Amino acid sequence: MRVLQPPGWPRPRGYANGIAARGELVVVAGMIGWDTEGVIRSPDIADQVRQTLRNIVAVLAEAGAEPTHIVRMTWYVTDVDAYVRAYREIGVAFREIIGDFRAAMTAVEVSRLVEPDAKVEIEVTAVIPDPPQAGAAEQE
Repeated sequence: MRVLQPPGWPRPRGYANGIAARGELVVVAGMIGWDTEGVIRSPDIADQVRQTLRNIVAVLAEAGAEPTHIVRMTWYVTDVDAYVRAYREIGVAFREIIGDFRAAMTAVEVSRLVEPDAKVEIEVTAVIPDPPQAGAAEQE
């Protein structure tokens, strides 16, 4: 994976302007903060983000992918002000569950999500890198 940073542009905080990657594409549908029983346990946006990120990691694992393979995330939030107020808690959850890396990210406010109690929905694209090709000397 290669971060795309045009010369002279300021470095973004917490995301990348773009990512280039080769390998197996993994697309994760919009995940929300419900648990394995399909229940949203908390009305708090930071709590919902934490559970949403856990759900994303679980789906990635089904493909043999890890959080470091994420190249793009789109966040849909129902209240951008609440999202901004929760930056610190969201950042802690992100680092604990996803790690400290950069993906191309977009966050947009929407009037509502399909699940009425959901305050955040996150879509993810990941790329599992192609395995390194063995050199001619290794093949002999």
